[in-house]
Amino acid sequence: MSTAPDVSVVVAVYNTMPYLTECLNSLIGQSIGLERLEIVAVDDGSTDDSGAELDRFAERYPNTVKVIHQANSGGPAAPSNRALDIATGRFVYFIGSDDHLGEEALERMVACADEHGSDVVVGKMVGTNGRYVHQALYKESNPDIRLTDSALPWTLANTKLFRRDLVEQYKLRFPENLPVGSDQPFTIEACVRAKKISVVADYTCYYAVKRGDASNITYRADHLARLRCTAEIMDFTAGLIEAGPERDAVLRRHFTWELAKLVQDDFPGLERELRRDICAGIARLADAYFTDGIRDAMDVKRRVRIALARAGAVDELCEAITSELEHGAPPFVVEGERAYARYPGFRDPRIGLPDRVYEVVEESVAGPLAQGTRLLVSAWEQEGDDIAYTVSLRLPVLGDVDGAVLRLVQGAMPKSADKPGGRRLPADHELPAVVGEFTTVPAEDGAAAVLRARIPLERSAVKLGVRAYVGLAGSTYEIPVRGKDLPMPLARRWGAYEDPYRVTATVNPKGRVVIATAPLYPPKRSLASRVRSALARRLKTRSAGSKPSGSPTSGSKRK
Repeated sequence: MSTAPDVSVVVAVYNTMPYLTECLNSLIGQSIGLERLEIVAVDDGSTDDSGAELDRFAERYPNTVKVIHQANSGGPAAPSNRALDIATGRFVYFIGSDDHLGEEALERMVACADEHGSDVVVGKMVGTNGRYVHQALYKESNPDIRLTDSALPWTLANTKLFRRDLVEQYKLRFPENLPVGSDQPFTIEACVRAKKISVVADYTCYYAVKRGDASNITYRADHLARLRCTAEIMDFTAGLIEAGPERDAVLRRHFTWELAKLVQDDFPGLERELRRDICAGIARLADAYFTDGIRDAMDVKRRVRIALARAGAVDELCEAITSELEHGAPPFVVEGERAYARYPGFRDPRIGLPDRVYEVVEESVAGPLAQGTRLLVSAWEQEGDDIAYTVSLRLPVLGDVDGAVLRLVQGAMPKSADKPGGRRLPADHELPAVVGEFTTVPAEDGAAAVLRARIPLERSAVKLGVRAYVGLAGSTYEIPVRGKDLPMPLARRWGAYEDPYRVTATVNPKGRVVIATAPLYPPKRSLASRVRSALARRLKTRSAGSKPSGSPTSGSKRK
């Protein structure tokens, strides 16, 4: 090349065939053009055909693709550093050798950096084949964000565009002693040093692939290796950012993700000594960095697990994980405007954790509430010409639950409520007046409340969803009652003899109970009404059957 390229793409490679081919093709096919592109690929001692594939591309594109072969180093840090040493572009971009780029990715990111004077540009990334990629940062393009006041701490991979002058000015390199997460110190320091960070969110730049055999390095490291790497990353970050809200904004991610993943479902099955070592490592980091701000910003499930680990309450931690796996989330203890998740260790003087650890703070708990809500009884209560729907419902709440009610509501729940199974209502949401009689009593096992409701039905033709409403931590939750695989009362005739109605209780395709009422004998329509309907149907049929000039003919055949 006669002039320096705009961007050098660094590819650290170890045994990633056949994904490597798609990765390289996506780079060669970039709309930025080969004359503005340099690809520096380092084969880190691959034992499959990756090295040969790199050589094939280098032979075909000798002015664009540079290949280095080296003995295996055990991680992507060393090959990435080797590539940085010979990169010549104004910008440098990193890509995993099993991932690929959108065709316009580099052109758009370089244009963004040039337009706004950005030192770091983050292009929209999505996961494929079931790989999770946090999406909050990509809600909209933004020419100027900061590490500590955006969702950037949740997107710390090095798959970004970096101005190479910045990289060389601060001698940014990847720590080669970290088998996992070696890109985080590089990315964090670059973002701390950058004068401007931009986001390109209106185009999918990066496709992160989860291999079919889940052999990406992120998925292979053992518990203690991940703990050690996380500790080094957190200590490194603390050396860059002074204690306070800005440091908390970054380290919150590590408590919520990296450390919380060490005490998830597989933890109870680990050897006891290993469990103790993990808890001791978490305790050291929590003592140093687990501020009240980070604690309150975390969801209660992971916050409790971190706190139990910090307290060395290994047995209670195992019980919290196992119980939730087998029985679902624990009940909530409601005390006025406050609510607490009753995980093991709650108000246990032997452990001594403050109530705040177990408190529901701002987060929505619609999912756990819906998961623990169970229909016990669904029946009719008929007296004379009147009928009422009677329900007994188990609710995963204890304490001040007298305000819990049931409503029969017309209209569908929003789709956003499908996954959690319920929703937290906005503060300004208006609810219809409460109709019926309600009582709440403790369940026999002492782990829930039972809501008993009797709701009179009106004579009308309508379909109504059965929904529970529970007040918790200053919010009202709407939980549609599920009836899948549960017996429903038989359809019932009710009302006056001369004007009877029919009521049914069914379960809709989403598993929710629906009450429908309608006249048993709908009034006959007048002759004029029926004639008008017939004419309308005929006109509609003729309109659908007529075709504009030049339209393709139907493929049907006359028999």
